[in-house]
Amino acid sequence: MAFYSEDNKSEDYLFKIVLIGDSAVGKSNLLARFARDEFYPNSKSTIGVEFQTQKIVINGKEIKAQIWDTAGQERFRAVTSAYYRGAVGALLVYDISRVQTFQSIGRWLNELHTHSDMNVVTILVGNKSDLKDIREVPTSEGKALAEAQGLFFMETSALDSSNVAAAFETVVKEIYNILSRKVMSSQELNKQDPASLSNGKKVVIPSEGESKTGGGGCCSR
Repeated sequence: MAFYSEDNKSEDYLFKIVLIGDSAVGKSNLLARFARDEFYPNSKSTIGVEFQTQKIVINGKEIKAQIWDTAGQERFRAVTSAYYRGAVGALLVYDISRVQTFQSIGRWLNELHTHSDMNVVTILVGNKSDLKDIREVPTSEGKALAEAQGLFFMETSALDSSNVAAAFETVVKEIYNILSRKVMSSQELNKQDPASLSNGKKVVIPSEGESKTGGGGCCSR
């Protein structure tokens, strides 16, 4: 679910984005690199759930991406429902140097679809691209899986920053584009009653089946 409010200067959007994937694929370091430009070579596994908010400006509008990070270990499955609730974007991360983390992608996709909207904008991220000498998952396999599942795809390195910002921004921009199209459509439908878009009522936007990755949900102002 995406929320937005309007002030005298601009519209302010808040998008919830989740990081998912096996333990130790580098989810926390991707977030640290994107949000704070930091990297922790000896970082410990995430316990429970953490999130950070990062601002991105698109077309003059300020987007607040609330990015949630959680442990990939099975014993933390209890947080699942609350973790996914309201998410409109997801980074599905595997480690290019550990093929078993790539083989888990199907399970993570099933979990994402079970606990959130089927149209969550999702990018498949092959992390640790700096470990090319011990690569176990060819880039071509990552691309093929992404195409088969209708996902965006990118390889990243939290260590050297390669494509980290681009991966997050790809998801945020797609969510924004989908939401903008839906808001415009809703405004067209409400021309007979323009007050309905500015009187604090909830605006429910139907899912957009034609989108590459979708981005369902509703919007309230």
